[in-house]
Amino acid sequence: MHKYSAEDIKKMTVDENVEFICLMFTDINGIIKNVEVPVSQIDKVLANKITFDGSSIDGFTRIEESDMLLHPDLSTWLVFPWGSEHGKVARLICDIYTTNGEPFAGDPRVNLQRIVKKMHGMGYTNFNIGPEPEFFLFNTDDKGQPTLQLNDDGSYFDFSPVDLGENVRKDIVLKLEKMGFEVEASHHEVAPGQQEIDFKYENALSAADSIQTFKLVVKTIAKENGMYATFMPKPLQGINGSGMHINMSLFNGDENIFGDSNDMLSDVAKQFMSGILTHARALTAINNPTVNSYKRLVPGFEAPTYIAWSSKNRSPLIRVPAAKGKSKRFEMRSVDPTTNPYLAIACILDAGLDGIKNNYDLMPEVKENIYEMSEDKRREEGIVDLPSTLHNSLKALRKDEFVQESLGKGLTNSFFAAKNEEWARYQQTVSQWERDTYMPLY
Repeated sequence: MHKYSAEDIKKMTVDENVEFICLMFTDINGIIKNVEVPVSQIDKVLANKITFDGSSIDGFTRIEESDMLLHPDLSTWLVFPWGSEHGKVARLICDIYTTNGEPFAGDPRVNLQRIVKKMHGMGYTNFNIGPEPEFFLFNTDDKGQPTLQLNDDGSYFDFSPVDLGENVRKDIVLKLEKMGFEVEASHHEVAPGQQEIDFKYENALSAADSIQTFKLVVKTIAKENGMYATFMPKPLQGINGSGMHINMSLFNGDENIFGDSNDMLSDVAKQFMSGILTHARALTAINNPTVNSYKRLVPGFEAPTYIAWSSKNRSPLIRVPAAKGKSKRFEMRSVDPTTNPYLAIACILDAGLDGIKNNYDLMPEVKENIYEMSEDKRREEGIVDLPSTLHNSLKALRKDEFVQESLGKGLTNSFFAAKNEEWARYQQTVSQWERDTYMPLY
């Protein structure tokens, strides 16, 4: 995280020939929003005086409380590494404030900062997040619209010429590095046309900012290459879907407290993990917030469907990689890239803190492949299913008052309103599968 002053930023607008500034923020659905201003408004930007109509943004305010203020986080300043005929464009990620000068509780980024502050109050300095976002590349038609034609027939770690997405990935990586990302790896994923780019772990807030920036860069560079990138979890049936595994660790100063002196999981790590497992069904609504998310969370495609943990296999919800020292961590495998990262990271962190605070006991490790267990065996082991639909995950969230408190009342109400409407629209939709199956019979 950079520490820029207002004067630093003003100087860089001149040095970099910046003509426009994007003031970015995120709505309840995890969609990036933007107020673009000419660089001539830089003093107004830096004085937190840019306003926008909050009633036009999903999950924000009612029409009678519509005026909102954008407070840019100066540490998020960057100049986009792609050209513009009208000059360069820079961006600042903003927190949302009311006209009374108070942080807006309905802003997902503000809410994450609230949970981070709670973590600090418990004596921990950093919650580090290493995301592994996956996406698909589709060819486009003559009008630039996405088709259902994948750009290659590659598979896991394939190499050119089978992997036709390699050049696009390289272009994305180079652009990300110019923007300050430390990219650790990029490769073709299991499904045809599916890609993954992993970047270095960061603290909770910076990681959420980076996930949103990453999505923007991927879509922009794909478009420049004549392709369409989608983070939709399951765009095609019969192949693996796209997830965004979340690697996490908790720090006190320079010490990773998830590991003990023998490089095993510490008691704190076990309590933290138990908190996540305890609230896992409600967390699923936040981590997998679309109807399509649950087309990925089915057996047979490597996505988790059961609430369990293991260091030996990848079938449970949480996996503990073979890592030591400061790299000691565990990985939550259910999260997908349609999640709002500010909401997801806040709720995961708060659930873990709940496990520490209340000293929850961790369920036994599951070393067998859960997919191959019988239902009776899973019941004996105390292994519970994740919700199988958005509707069921919303019911679980409604029963879990703690996770609702992690969101706060305003965000909780906005989330339910948005997702209940989404589920209702889905229920009213008649699919081609239904027509193909039932019209010949009835």
